[in-house]
Amino acid sequence: MLDLAIIVAVSPGLLLLGGAVALVVLCGSRGSVFFRQRRVGYQGRQFTCYKFRTMRVDAESEPHRGYTTRLIKSQSPMIKLDAQRDPRLIPLGAMLRATGLDELPQLLNVLRGEMSIVGPRPCIPYEYELYEPWQLRRFEAVPGLTGLWQVSGKNRTTFSQMIRLDIEYAERSSLWLDVKIILMTLPALWRQCVEMRELKRKEATASPAGIAKPVRS
Repeated sequence: MLDLAIIVAVSPGLLLLGGAVALVVLCGSRGSVFFRQRRVGYQGRQFTCYKFRTMRVDAESEPHRGYTTRLIKSQSPMIKLDAQRDPRLIPLGAMLRATGLDELPQLLNVLRGEMSIVGPRPCIPYEYELYEPWQLRRFEAVPGLTGLWQVSGKNRTTFSQMIRLDIEYAERSSLWLDVKIILMTLPALWRQCVEMRELKRKEATASPAGIAKPVRS
């Protein structure tokens, strides 16, 4: 009921915002506006997850697979690969991902009952294969667009900390916790954008003479 109420309440604004994001994708790269990917959700069930496409059509998945594997097996912060100037991104793709606007089509998954507004992020099948038995407890909750992990530091947490926060949500799940997380989401997204901007500024300063390399069109 909470999911449906939120979608109905903000649907006019979502249509305008979604149209603007679709225009950014169309102008930035050839190919489909939407990106479809198999994800693992509630109790390990797989489903097709929808997003606005933020990467080039010919983008390879191996860089992400290798990067994710290293994050899972290490105690490194969960900084996204695109925070490091991922060349696979379309123009403004990093901004769409940092603000979460690329995930707006997942409201279709919510309407289909595969996701909720609040819950752990659905993982990719090759990530699921790397999980330890105790970590599978995070799939006891329906996956969501935002969640306890996203408003608890996200990029500053390790993979193990993310799993523990998702398990905590699954155990404490309630209407009031969902409302609290929803209210905390926009401030968390703002902090994430500021952190990404600061990270990129530091990378630019650390590069030789602070000069960025030319990019081929």
